[in-house]
Amino acid sequence: MDFRNLRSYLMTDTNELIPMWLKAGGWGLFTGSGLVLGTLLGYYLKLPQRLIAGALAFGSGSLFFALFYELVIDAYQKGGFWPTAVGFLGGAVVFSLVSYWLNRQGGRHRKRSGQKQPSTEEGSGLAIAAGSFLDGVPESIVVGLSMLSGEQTMSTVTIGAIFISNLPEGLVSAAGLKQSGRSARYIFSLWVGIVVTYGIAAAVGYAVFARYEQKTVSFTIAMAAGTMMAMLVDTMVPQAYNEGHEFSGLITVIGFLLAFWLSTLGG
Repeated sequence: MDFRNLRSYLMTDTNELIPMWLKAGGWGLFTGSGLVLGTLLGYYLKLPQRLIAGALAFGSGSLFFALFYELVIDAYQKGGFWPTAVGFLGGAVVFSLVSYWLNRQGGRHRKRSGQKQPSTEEGSGLAIAAGSFLDGVPESIVVGLSMLSGEQTMSTVTIGAIFISNLPEGLVSAAGLKQSGRSARYIFSLWVGIVVTYGIAAAVGYAVFARYEQKTVSFTIAMAAGTMMAMLVDTMVPQAYNEGHEFSGLITVIGFLLAFWLSTLGG
């Protein structure tokens, strides 16, 4: 079984009546559903902080692998070094600038599960939502772009890594928002709404760039990868270390190694 093309059923000619942009949107929703699952766990279960941190570290490791092996290398093969380098750096710059602004609007601790979440009065729910949108939309665009290859397939490693990383993100934010006094309706409406935008972003990522030349696609993939890399270092990794301490590095490596192992199966 080729684990890099797990979605073979959806990609076969027998399903040609389903538009590719709609399939891309469906996979965007799937990867985003990790947020909803994490939200359910974070809201209804009182999980140990170190367990949450371990999940963040594991998700970070798997996403680090997908970023380099699946996205940056793919961007380089499509467009060469300079479109990849400029896009990768540009994505990090855009994320950092927008994140800098959001941090000062109440979204600084949007992925903290402890007592540092802003309360209803002192923080901005809009900033939290905007920050989560900023963190996740590039991932969803990558899902759509990943289906632009000649065989219109995408890597299971990338899909799995994004899903796994979204799970602890939803868990952390839901637990923190609950402790800060947010209502269940607010929390679940927020995350379901964000997941819907992920599906839309994936569909748009495919539909908009389906006819663009390879260098443009390369630049866009690299820019999304740069945004995701900056997000990992700014949000997920610090949270994992703050609660996981000396074991966060080890768990991150395990997540990276598992993603690497999955990439070798069937090939």
